[in-house]
Amino acid sequence: MADRSPSRQLAFALPHAESFSRDDFLEGHANAAALSLIESWPEWPNRIMLLAGPEGCGKSHLATIWAEQAGARSISARSLTAATVPAALATGALVVEDINPQAFDELAMFHLINLAREEAAFVLITARVTPAAMEIRLRDLRSRLRAVPVVTLMPPDDQLFRALIVKFSADRQMNIDEAVVNYIATRTERSFAAARLAVEQLDTELLRLGRPVTRALAAELLRNQD
Repeated sequence: MADRSPSRQLAFALPHAESFSRDDFLEGHANAAALSLIESWPEWPNRIMLLAGPEGCGKSHLATIWAEQAGARSISARSLTAATVPAALATGALVVEDINPQAFDELAMFHLINLAREEAAFVLITARVTPAAMEIRLRDLRSRLRAVPVVTLMPPDDQLFRALIVKFSADRQMNIDEAVVNYIATRTERSFAAARLAVEQLDTELLRLGRPVTRALAAELLRNQD
């Protein structure tokens, strides 16, 4: 006898475009100080600045906006080596993304900071924690990083959190109504990463089940995450 059970669609992780333009950056109290820093360039209090905040809080978006304004190159901290430092600073402006303690070349970073000072270059560093919270073995680098002014991005307030849900959905070409946004916002940890993950999971379920995005689907998804 033929199986008459409903067919289940396979969910494919299709690429989606996430815009990092200035127009698509969502402003709020949580990131106001960081945005102000980017928009005040080149009138910075120091030519080397650091943005600190949790994963997904918008550091890379802000760094991309600044890089376009300043003509800066970008490099991940883990990719930085002493040999690449001069070329990285060739334009006089550089983004160093995601300094993760014990996952980057400390001597290379020390060389970078010294050369940036000598050449009066601008450097924007991003990290999930402040230098004071990092375990850095090289004493001279530790003192130099701790002298770098830090601007911290805070967790999103309710208004920004809801706007993030809408933006992440739009990036995935998902149309969600206010009921879905409200449901996710009131039942999800209020963080940038949690908003992104909730939308990503909802999109995956949408593709797998072939159902419209509804409050019921959001409720089913979040209930299954408990």
